[in-house]
Amino acid sequence: MATAVTTIQQWLTQARDRVDSEDARYLAMHVLDLTPTGLFLNDGRELTPSELDQLDALSARRMAGEPIAYLIGTRGFWSLDLQVNAATLIPRADTETLVAAALELLEPYQSPRVLDLGTGSGAIALAIASECPQAAVTATDRSVEALEIAFANATALGLQNVEFRNGSWFAALPEHSISFDVIVSNPPYIRSDDPHLEQGDLRFEPITALASGPDGLDDLRQIIAGATAYLNDGGWLLVEHGYDQGEAVRTLFAQSNYTEIETRRDFGDNDRITLGQASGPTIKASPLPTE
Repeated sequence: MATAVTTIQQWLTQARDRVDSEDARYLAMHVLDLTPTGLFLNDGRELTPSELDQLDALSARRMAGEPIAYLIGTRGFWSLDLQVNAATLIPRADTETLVAAALELLEPYQSPRVLDLGTGSGAIALAIASECPQAAVTATDRSVEALEIAFANATALGLQNVEFRNGSWFAALPEHSISFDVIVSNPPYIRSDDPHLEQGDLRFEPITALASGPDGLDDLRQIIAGATAYLNDGGWLLVEHGYDQGEAVRTLFAQSNYTEIETRRDFGDNDRITLGQASGPTIKASPLPTE
């Protein structure tokens, strides 16, 4: 007969039979509003019936596969703690490769203008804005619900150098009236028939933020071709893409006459981002990003 659960530690012990132990700790910290240290120091505290009901309900949802980020409503990215929900893609560590490359390119600028297309939770735009306070950052998304989350994150972080616009890619901008020094995007890039869309966390994330046509390149084609009209002379475009799409994306950059085309790898040693400078085709491959 199972021991009746009365304390935090007893719940954590029993929860590990249903969910990953780290997930159980995150759920407990969320429901009980405790830090990791607080959870350790209070593991003998008795749970109220309401707390126990909340913990059991969340662990059941996690057992069904719902992402831990959606259950607790936050995800860490770069140096930021971001609010997320089912209207936004869950920020991933691989995307930090894009942020690092953008910050490297922004170093020579005094007051750069940056555009983040398809901002979702605001992860890329807010990471750049926090590290480069002299930048004027514009973040767009076609989802009003995602923009509400991104705006809430900017407000919580006290970042006032970010403007949010609603619309699909460049349609969110006044036509050719704004130009940028750096444009970044983590667009949908998974093939629409990819079986991974029916597995793991991807089952719960917005399909419009994940899939992009038969080869996964539909949105990347549109962004790469369209960005040249919104880049200042010598400006840069950086996009995230799939691990097996580097060659195809470099070709798209060359077809739109970018120079200094380069693919960089993520921390798992996979092709992850490609960048290029507005005008004339020179393709090169790059080693892993430097720390």
